[in-house]
Amino acid sequence: MHDKHDEIIYVGKAISLKNRVRQYFQSSRNKTAKIEKMVSRIARFEYIITDSELEALVLECNLIKEHRPRYNTMLKDDKTYPYIKVTTDEPFPRVLFSRTMKKDKCRYFGPYTSAGAVKDTIDLIHKLWKLRTCSRNLPKDIGKERPCLNYHIKQCSGPCQGYISEVEYKKSVSEVIEFLDGKYTPVLTMLEEKMMAASDAMEYEQAIEYRELLNSVKQVAQKQKITSHSMEDRDVIAMARDDADAVVQVFFVRDGKMIGREHFRVSASTADNNYQIIGSFVKQFYAGTPFIPREIWVQEKFPEMDLIAEWLTKRRGQAVKFLIPKKGQKERLVELAQKNAKLVLDQDKDKIKREELRTIGAMNQVGDWLGLEKVRRMEAYDISNISGFESVGSMVVFEDGRPKRNDYRKFKIKTVQGPNDYASMEEVLTRRFTHGMEELEEERKNQEDGAEAPDGSFGSFTRFPDLILMDGGRGQVNIALSVLSELKLNIPVCGMVKDDNHRTRGLYYNNVEIPIDRHSEGFKLVTRIQDEAHRFAIEYHRSLRSKAQVHSVLDDIEGIGPARRKALMRRFKSLEAVRDATLEELESTEGMNKRAAESVYAYFREKDRAPEITE
Repeated sequence: MHDKHDEIIYVGKAISLKNRVRQYFQSSRNKTAKIEKMVSRIARFEYIITDSELEALVLECNLIKEHRPRYNTMLKDDKTYPYIKVTTDEPFPRVLFSRTMKKDKCRYFGPYTSAGAVKDTIDLIHKLWKLRTCSRNLPKDIGKERPCLNYHIKQCSGPCQGYISEVEYKKSVSEVIEFLDGKYTPVLTMLEEKMMAASDAMEYEQAIEYRELLNSVKQVAQKQKITSHSMEDRDVIAMARDDADAVVQVFFVRDGKMIGREHFRVSASTADNNYQIIGSFVKQFYAGTPFIPREIWVQEKFPEMDLIAEWLTKRRGQAVKFLIPKKGQKERLVELAQKNAKLVLDQDKDKIKREELRTIGAMNQVGDWLGLEKVRRMEAYDISNISGFESVGSMVVFEDGRPKRNDYRKFKIKTVQGPNDYASMEEVLTRRFTHGMEELEEERKNQEDGAEAPDGSFGSFTRFPDLILMDGGRGQVNIALSVLSELKLNIPVCGMVKDDNHRTRGLYYNNVEIPIDRHSEGFKLVTRIQDEAHRFAIEYHRSLRSKAQVHSVLDDIEGIGPARRKALMRRFKSLEAVRDATLEELESTEGMNKRAAESVYAYFREKDRAPEITE
């Protein structure tokens, strides 16, 4: 879970993501104050898919340790998941239980979710391969003390007495490592056969022992790819693509633990091969990233791979190599990265599909209702005033179902006095299309003369709409048609008709009101356009009112600036008191002189003027 600053505030796991997320937003649930606070801060969700619950569990642990989210319960130490440690740095290696993985010459396997299963597996290894458990310094201490109990119960081959050579012992260790690396089939088959044989011989206690060992081995056999025993830093890169786009997924593995991922969208032409996309991405990504890992795993070989490896080696100061995993755990981790890339790509396609239905699809739907073949650009108009004061008009533009805010325009009504929406709309439309025609004519002349117009000299007015939407019914539509007829323009005009509750109920076109489906994307688009035109007009009108409200009558008097205006208001407190003041009182005010006092005195007595606008 991310907050609005994109900080990770919680990391969790779930078999059913939908159910897990939904529980946080159910009002019926008794949520703690901590959960309530966390939910209020959630801005977005991010998720990574894994192949098993075990992998999700381990990845959750790694991410919590890496990002330390505010709302996760933090562990005070690293005793979370157990490992099996093989001390390959010793002449006679041991197999040990470990809670930590260190950078040493030992081999680590895990982490695993069940400490009990790990201990049972280590016991099984001792029974099958008879490896030592003691901490004696071998071969230095060979023969110095008698063998321990494990030798007598046939769970140790007795290397402390020299009963097995170092070569033979290490052969057994190699078999143990193969077993821990994933070659479980021979052991599982052997245990199953022994279990069945003991059962047939009615040695049920021994059969149960073999069954429990069999279950322990199966539990340990759940291979997971999120943590590696190699302790290396590496990036795992894989991609998924369709005809137009590609998504590249990068898993970041640090100290053998996967600590995060990132996906990148790539524009890919149909002619590009997968290896070309991977190669281009690798060059661009590592040209800008500050950290370069020792290993980079990729899906397939790409051009200049050796040359890029040489370049990255120079940047890192140590050898960097590319690997193309073909089998085992490494291949499965690359496949997991590819699976996540495909998930992101599918989500993007669904999102794009929904967005197209909401925009272009909605435009086409409106065009179908009106019988228009192609509607790409719509313009909508609205008028805003309060009892005729500061009347303004707004023009909003939608192209392909999306607002094109750079083409929005405001109009301050110049020729109409009082609350006359029809006359105000006539002025707005006349100014808009007259201006557009003049710009088009100027552009045409420039082209004929071979002269280039300066950048930005011809604005949005030169782009005429495919459909004009009026905020109203027959009256507004007729005004627009009248203006277009006068200017000899042929543009379809449609009215957005509202019901008694001021909600859009239909479209007025060609003298007919067309009912529309209120649940359709076309209806939602018309409503958005209507609301946007209304909002834009109101905001402009509000800004003009705000300016007028801070304007004082004193500002209109010659010789009175901000300092003298403030001085007059400090002394007289109101405009009425300034108006009624004598010439001597005005002149004696701080900052005033005889000429300024006479200007104020004469202003309020000229034609018996009374102040109507307050400061």
